[in-house]
Amino acid sequence: MTNLGSQANKRALVTGGNRGIGASIARRLAAEGADVAITYRTDPAAAATLVAEIEQEGCYAHAYHSDIGDPAQVRALVEQVAAEFGAIDLLTSNAGVEHYGALTSITPEEFDRVFHVNVAGQLFLTQAAAAVMPPGGRVVLTSSVSARVASYHHALYASSKAAVSALVLSLAPELAELGIGINAIAPGPTNTDMGKQHAHSYTHPALRGVSPDALVASMNAVGRLAEPDEIAAAVAFLLSQDATHLTGTTLDVAGGWN
Repeated sequence: MTNLGSQANKRALVTGGNRGIGASIARRLAAEGADVAITYRTDPAAAATLVAEIEQEGCYAHAYHSDIGDPAQVRALVEQVAAEFGAIDLLTSNAGVEHYGALTSITPEEFDRVFHVNVAGQLFLTQAAAAVMPPGGRVVLTSSVSARVASYHHALYASSKAAVSALVLSLAPELAELGIGINAIAPGPTNTDMGKQHAHSYTHPALRGVSPDALVASMNAVGRLAEPDEIAAAVAFLLSQDATHLTGTTLDVAGGWN
């Protein structure tokens, strides 16, 4: 079991850490004693509020503006964080973009945007972080239950998340040579602003008169949306010393979604 204080003196980078699941992960790691760097693309006020909250608990925190879909910005981000924090021991790649759209409507520009952020962003972030991460480092990327469960008009997003699961599987032996573990989480529908915004899109249009909560209850063994803290707990486990023999794995955190 992960314990409070178990990440003392560790330095964590959480992308997309100013809201939703990312903010919950940042709070959880700080509660376990880690100093935490978070990134944001929009809403600097929310990022500043979270930094102040973490520092009130006795850990160091800093927020960085970065577009994870831009490899140059990703490299600069990792260099900044490593310089300020001394190194990066824990990396959680949480930033991503959602997409729903029929096959006939998908444009090359949409494809580039989704894959640049969800796939290339996570790949180049891992590449940069691995260069400054000491042995014993842990990486958690973000896939999605959508990579294995069909949702209507969700092909572009789902394929980007399936690519993330393939990344962690294939990078595991290479990073193991450096003493670094890498895994992914695959959340299902979660009680965040983004989750609520897209909840109505999870099923065929014929069912969209049904409330999103009722739809989730019918498709999820637990019968409800996940809470961000529940996703954060799974990430904390994968980043902990309790998970040192786990690598190359994608962990579903979807309440038995089927």
